[in-house]
Amino acid sequence: MCGIVGVLGTHEVSPVLLEALRRLEYRGYDSAGIATVNDGHLDRRRAVGKLVNLSDLLVHEPLPGKSGIGHTRWATHGAPTTGNAHPHKAGPVAVVHNGIIENYRALREELHASGARFATETDTETVALLTERHMAEGLAPVAAAMKTIDRLEGAFALAFLFDGEEDLMVAARKGSPLAIGHGEGEVYVGSDAIALAPLTDTITYLEEGDRAVLTRTSIEIRDEAGQIVQRHAKRVSIDAARVDKSGYKHFMAKEIAEQPSVLADALRAYLDGDTIRLGADIDFARIERLTMVACGTAYYACLTAKYWFETLAGLPVEADIASEFRYREPPLTPGTAALFVSQSGETADTLAALRYCKGRADRVLSVVNVAESSIARESDVALPIHAGVEIGVASTKAFTCQLNVLLLLALKAAVDRGRMTEAELAATLGELRGLPGVINAALDRDETVAMAARAIAEARDVLFLGRGLMYPLALEGALKLKEISYVHAEAYASGELKHGPIALIDKTVPVVVMAPRDRLFDKTVSNMQEVMARGGRVLLITDAAGAAEAGGDVWRTIVLPEVAPVLTPILYALPAQLLAYHAAVAKGTDVDQPRNLAKSVTVE
Repeated sequence: MCGIVGVLGTHEVSPVLLEALRRLEYRGYDSAGIATVNDGHLDRRRAVGKLVNLSDLLVHEPLPGKSGIGHTRWATHGAPTTGNAHPHKAGPVAVVHNGIIENYRALREELHASGARFATETDTETVALLTERHMAEGLAPVAAAMKTIDRLEGAFALAFLFDGEEDLMVAARKGSPLAIGHGEGEVYVGSDAIALAPLTDTITYLEEGDRAVLTRTSIEIRDEAGQIVQRHAKRVSIDAARVDKSGYKHFMAKEIAEQPSVLADALRAYLDGDTIRLGADIDFARIERLTMVACGTAYYACLTAKYWFETLAGLPVEADIASEFRYREPPLTPGTAALFVSQSGETADTLAALRYCKGRADRVLSVVNVAESSIARESDVALPIHAGVEIGVASTKAFTCQLNVLLLLALKAAVDRGRMTEAELAATLGELRGLPGVINAALDRDETVAMAARAIAEARDVLFLGRGLMYPLALEGALKLKEISYVHAEAYASGELKHGPIALIDKTVPVVVMAPRDRLFDKTVSNMQEVMARGGRVLLITDAAGAAEAGGDVWRTIVLPEVAPVLTPILYALPAQLLAYHAAVAKGTDVDQPRNLAKSVTVE
C-alpha cells in the first residue's frame, strides 16, 4: 500500500526523498508527492502516475529544503488525481498517511460546520484540516498533532511537517507500519527498512499506538496513553535490503530465479542433520487442532499445508481467509493453535485476526518474511521464511519459502504425534535437501513454458484444474495469471469440473491441468479427457511418467523433473509463476507493478 518517507537532514532533501520513494515503488501506487520546509516556508509538489512524473516536475519546479516528507499513494478514498495525491496541506501543516481514517465522515462534517473548505475527496485531508484548526486555536504544532491523532479511528501511519519548523517532525502509527531511522545529525521515517537502507542501518520500529516527536538530535516516543517509552534500536542488514534487478528485465524474473538459493538458505537455517530446529519449543503432540489464517497467495500456502498436516500428522486443520475469519469471530476450542502466514508481516486483516486469537488460542504462531514485522512481534513464535527482500508484487520466492517452512512444521508435527518415524523423517529431509537442485533443473524448461504462455496470453479466459496437493497450486496459478497479465483465470478442484465449470469449455478456453503422476493422476486424466472431448485445449503440467501415460492428444505438455509426492507443490509453483510471467511479458503489462495492486496490504 502507500509508502511514507520523512527526512530531517543536513543536505538538500528532495533527491533523498525521491530515491527513498523509488525503493517503496514495490508497495504499489498511482501518484506521488513530497513536501519540504525551506527558510521556514512549507511547500509541496505532487504528480499522478509513476515517480518519473514527479521527478520531471521537480526539474521544472524545484523544491529546496533540508526537511521533508514524501509519499506514494495507492488510492482508497478518491480517484488517483493530483488533487488527491499526498502530501495534504492545510495552512501551516502537511501530512502523509498510509491507512484509512474510518471516522473521517464525522470529522469532515464537524470541520465543515466550523467553516473548513475541502479541496480533495480523501480521508487524509481531515487530518491536515483538523491539525490546522487546533493550531489556529493556539496549540503548538506538536500539541495540535497529538490532539488530532487522539481523534482518529482506523488504521494509519502518519508523518507531519510544519511551516516555520525546519527541525521538527511528528510521526504516529496505529495498524500500519512505521519505522524511525537514526543518522549522524539526521533522523528519518519510513514505511519499512527498505526505504531507509541507503541512509542508515539503525532502525527503531514504532509499536501499536506510538507517537514520536523527532528533531535532528532527539527522538521522543510516547505510547497511546501518552507515557514516554523506550523502543530499542535494531541493526538491519543493508545487503538484505538491496533493491536491484541484477541484470534481469524484471524483479519477478529475478525472484523466480532466486528460488533454488533461498530455499537452500532456509533449509540450512532450519535443519541440523536430520533434526528440524525451529528455534522455539513447539510440541504438536499437545495441539489438538490448528487454525491457519492468511490472505491471497499466503492463503494458498495454508491450503497446501492443510493437506500436509492432515495427511502426514493426522492433525485437523482449518484454513481461513483473514478478512472472513476476523469478522466471523469463530470459537477456538481448547488445544487449538493459531498459525498466521504473511509475506510482509503487516497484512491488516491477518494482523487483526491474530489479535482476535491472542488469549483465545493456546499458541499463536506465524510464518513471515520480515522478522521485525507487527505479526512477528505479536506472535508467541515467529518463523522466518528466509526468502530475502521480494519486490515484485506477485509473490514467487516468498510463496515457495512459505511452503518450505510449513512443510517442515508438518513433518515435525508428524514426528511429534507418532505418525512418522525418525528414519522416515530422515528420508523425507534427504529428498527436501535435493529440491533446490531439482528446481534449478526445472528452470531449464523456461522456453517451453514461454511458448505456452504466449498462446495463453491470447486467450480471454483460462481454467486451472488440480486435485489434492495440486488444487491449491491451481488456485495460485490462476491468481498469478490474472494479477499480472490481466487474463481472466479461474481454478477448480478437478472433481468439481462436472458440477458447473465444464459449461465454460470450448476451443477458445485453454485449460491448465497440474497433475504429477501420483495416486490421483488417473482421476485427473479422466477429467482432462472430458475437457478434450468438448474441444478444450489442455496444457498439461506433469512429469515424464505422467506425460507418457497421458498420450499425445493434449494441446501442450510441460514436463517437470520427478520428485516425491509430498514435495510437488513447491516444484509445481515454478511453472505456474513462469506461465504468468511470460504471458504478462507477451501482453506488455507492467510485470512488477500490476495495476490496482499493492505488495503490502495494510488496509482492509
